[in-house]
Amino acid sequence: MIEAKRTDHENRYKDGGYLESHPTWHEEDSSWKADHILRMLSKQGIAPKRICEVGCGAGGILGQLHVAMPENVEFDGYEISPQAYELCRAKTTDRLRFHLKNITEDCDTHFDVLLMMDVIEHVEDYMGFLKLLRDVASYHCFHIPLDLTVSSLLRVTPILRTREREGHIHYFTKEIALASLQDAGYEILDSFYTHGGIDMPKQGVTNAAVALAKKATFSLNQDWAVRIFGGFSLMVLTR
Repeated sequence: MIEAKRTDHENRYKDGGYLESHPTWHEEDSSWKADHILRMLSKQGIAPKRICEVGCGAGGILGQLHVAMPENVEFDGYEISPQAYELCRAKTTDRLRFHLKNITEDCDTHFDVLLMMDVIEHVEDYMGFLKLLRDVASYHCFHIPLDLTVSSLLRVTPILRTREREGHIHYFTKEIALASLQDAGYEILDSFYTHGGIDMPKQGVTNAAVALAKKATFSLNQDWAVRIFGGFSLMVLTR
């Protein structure tokens, strides 16, 4: 992840602690996330020439976009974790570059689209982080997990587990996520739910049954399904 300010919490992304818990750095989700990005850009008629991802991890999302988008599109990934950088730099091409640095060190760079996919929930001063990156691109695409649900608040352990294993230190509902972006100076252009808990359920009979319940509820009322169950996120496009 990119850092706005160095903290003890963020050391886990540099000292190998996060890689130990997540050896693939979530690369298995890359195709799924890239499809949502392409859907969002296509829906809004945005045809970028330069795309940047902040906190690019293993580089899987940019790798997928690099294959799917026209050959005149260039991609840059920024990552502060040396371990993640070792995973992503093997994907480098003449149009796909990776940088082991904080994007704020490239002060005069500008992109058409900046991606922050499952990033802000990890950053201690996430509002300051958002404000720092607001002018780096014309458009911004966020993917934000919606950890605050009826289920997580009643059971408590899901949020604590997410904090310990995934490194989330901020928790959002749809309304809080959108309000935070607006408070940081972003204009909301579009948003929609993504449902990893339905599309990519964990193995097991119980998890399969929960996924079916989520899917049925989501088909009836999306907002209620998201507020009750975990496993949903919000894709947001801003400028």
